[in-house]
Amino acid sequence: MIKQLLKKDVFSWALYDWANSAFSTSIMAGFFPLFYKSYWNSGVDAALSTSRLGLTNSVASLFIAISAPFLGALADEAGAKKKFLFVATFIGALFTAFLANIGEAQWLGASILYALAVYSFSVCMMYYDSLLPFVSHDDDVDFISGAGFAMGYLGGGILLFINVLMFKNPEMFGLAGKTEAVKATFVSVGLWWFLFSLPMFKNVKEPIEKKQQPLSLIFRKTFFELSKTVKKIIANKNVLYFMLAYWLYIDGVHTIIKMAVDYGVSIGFQTSDLITALLIVQFVGFPAGFFFGWLGQKWDVKKSILLGISCYVAVVFWALRMTTVQEFFIMATMIGLVQGCVQALSRSLFSRLIPKEHSGEFFGFYNLVGKAASVLGPSLVGLVTLYSGNNRLGIASLLILLVAGGMILGFKVKNPARA
Repeated sequence: MIKQLLKKDVFSWALYDWANSAFSTSIMAGFFPLFYKSYWNSGVDAALSTSRLGLTNSVASLFIAISAPFLGALADEAGAKKKFLFVATFIGALFTAFLANIGEAQWLGASILYALAVYSFSVCMMYYDSLLPFVSHDDDVDFISGAGFAMGYLGGGILLFINVLMFKNPEMFGLAGKTEAVKATFVSVGLWWFLFSLPMFKNVKEPIEKKQQPLSLIFRKTFFELSKTVKKIIANKNVLYFMLAYWLYIDGVHTIIKMAVDYGVSIGFQTSDLITALLIVQFVGFPAGFFFGWLGQKWDVKKSILLGISCYVAVVFWALRMTTVQEFFIMATMIGLVQGCVQALSRSLFSRLIPKEHSGEFFGFYNLVGKAASVLGPSLVGLVTLYSGNNRLGIASLLILLVAGGMILGFKVKNPARA
């Protein structure tokens, strides 16, 4: 298995996850929410700053959900997945670095740049995922997909660790204070994202070539292909059931990831504890990504996903009784073990179900489902918590999504025949 990873194109593809995971860890999950509230919304009521951040994330998610299928189909029709990925990477890295130039209390400018960076990041993931069939085969796709997530956990974790050191000891890095350290974090993530992505653009081949066509014709064909893809998904019950199952269980997974820090705060854990837990997830996720990629390849990809979902069910039950910070760290370890498993193997299973030459448009719909899965779970937790007055019951409501998605995957989705 390691021989596959050491192939130039495979390693370069996996290294892209190392590159852009810096954004999801240091920016999305780490410093942006904290800096947004304390610096760009300084002097503003906490509830108002929270609503502004929520609206910013919602707008970015809405735009990617609407545009992902079209952008995926457009890249297929133009034969330009790598070119589109390069543009999205450059824009995302640039906007991330530009956040360092936004001054105190300028929340609107920070919101716009962040929304554009999040949008670019999501577009990048769609094109990156769609290149998986070009660096893998049926006999190694699960391992390679898992390796990508593993590299992402390690790369994102290393830069997050460096950025936390900068924040805690700014003078050690020649910085005047914590504010300058956070601004330096934005620049470091932008540079890390762009520079480590370059090997993929050089070494990964996109063999399907399209004839030169007028832009207007490409757009018309793109809309036509989109309608055909929708019909293909509806007609292919295996793909349709998978997307329904994925929508449910990945919503539960994403909600646990997003709500874990808020849940920790609500039961009294300190910021330092939450950062430690985030680092635990990253560094546990590195070897776990390789292991579950190997397990899906050698055992059974669908059963491996179901094992991951079962572990998330156990995480929910653990969270319901959790009271100490040590138990929170155990939960972080459990999440680190299976988070990449569910995401990586879902991606590799989907890549087996779709035609390679139309991977862009199919992964566009895959991305649409993933973004749509950012709505139901948080709403469910919020409503149950609001009406019950108990945040533990709110977390327990996620069992509905995990169990329902797992049952549809287990009973309705058939493993594709291996070549």
